[in-house]
Amino acid sequence: MTEALLGFAAIFAFAVMRVPLAFAMGIVGFAGIGLTRGWIPAMASTSQAVYETGFAYTLSVVPLFILMGNFVARAGLAHELFQAAYSFIGHVRGGLAHATIAACAGFGAICGSSIATAATMSKVAYPSMRKLGYSESLSTGVMASGGTLGIMVPPSTILVIYGIITQSNIGKLFAAGVIPGVLTALALMAAVSVITARDPEHAPPGERASWSERWRAVRGIWGVAVLVVVVLGGIYGGFFTATEGAGFGAFGAFLFALLRGRLSWKVLYQVLVESARTTAMLFTLLIAATIFANFVNFTTMPGDLRDWITHLGLSPTMIVVAMMGIYVVLGTVMEELTMVLLTIPLFFPIVTGLGFDPIWFGVLIVMVVQIGLISPPVGMNLFVLNSLLPGVGLATIFRGCWPFVAVMVVMLGLLIAFPQLSLFLPSMMK
Repeated sequence: MTEALLGFAAIFAFAVMRVPLAFAMGIVGFAGIGLTRGWIPAMASTSQAVYETGFAYTLSVVPLFILMGNFVARAGLAHELFQAAYSFIGHVRGGLAHATIAACAGFGAICGSSIATAATMSKVAYPSMRKLGYSESLSTGVMASGGTLGIMVPPSTILVIYGIITQSNIGKLFAAGVIPGVLTALALMAAVSVITARDPEHAPPGERASWSERWRAVRGIWGVAVLVVVVLGGIYGGFFTATEGAGFGAFGAFLFALLRGRLSWKVLYQVLVESARTTAMLFTLLIAATIFANFVNFTTMPGDLRDWITHLGLSPTMIVVAMMGIYVVLGTVMEELTMVLLTIPLFFPIVTGLGFDPIWFGVLIVMVVQIGLISPPVGMNLFVLNSLLPGVGLATIFRGCWPFVAVMVVMLGLLIAFPQLSLFLPSMMK
């Protein structure tokens, strides 16, 4: 166990020196195996991790979903989603905020990235909010928290990474995220209603749209509906795997962007380069995380931790609650993907050893990542909005997010107390 603790200390030391996480985990993992098992086993383990990660069929889902999200963003579907939601609920107080959350959930269903969802909605929704007189704290809080739905509503990049690391069924993980994603969106809308009821100045009501305008807006999102039905319906129905679904989705998004005249040769090149860069970053992180996880598994740390927790006399559920508390605290000071990659090798064996479903635990992981994304001082969504909205101070963004952080903590508690919220749909799959 001492070797593993020294390994974590070395990674944090590298982080202080601003060494990229992938390099830090790879170096520490390789050196750790070399010092404890020998340098030949270290080279063998490292080469195996690189080979298996690079040639794993299941990993092909990652670049395909990234490609689909980039095509969707270029096609301008986010604007149509926002307009459709706003046409139905924009006339109520806080309706523009509700519409933003609904559009975030819809865009997340075809994007899979929290940061991309928040960034896109800042361009689509913020001008309308500012024009209507919404407070900056509420506007940014809604966009930041709504953006996190991009990693809960399937397809989710974090769920894919979790499924790959833990060898869990990605299709079932996607199904497990549906009900929590919908409930989280409704909970965020409820928070908006409470905020605007207490202080109506935060969000004046908009104009009521006619039914002809509403149906025209609904017809504008047919592309989103087709992509969601084809990709998620095919995966849940057992017609094809998650990888095949990602392929269909990427091709469908490409056709949609092409038919809408949004795909020139220059734009296509930009989409491909951006997707390749994101994929390379994720694969590098996954390879490094695998090397480090191999080192941790060679030590006695997972078993020692499990024995220590067992001797505490806590119930299994309370152990999971304690883990989630650790995650929430870590999310305030650590980047979310870093947090997941560092802790899964430690916590996952304990959770499965206690008899819990790994699919359920994966949804809990996504929820704490959502909380981390909007938790000051290092929530990534907060800094994305700060960079895209230079006129809005970081303190204002922080202030606007706290009510939504509280809502997500409550949602985390519900998911722990009622596992069937996550497991009902996966249990229905073939």
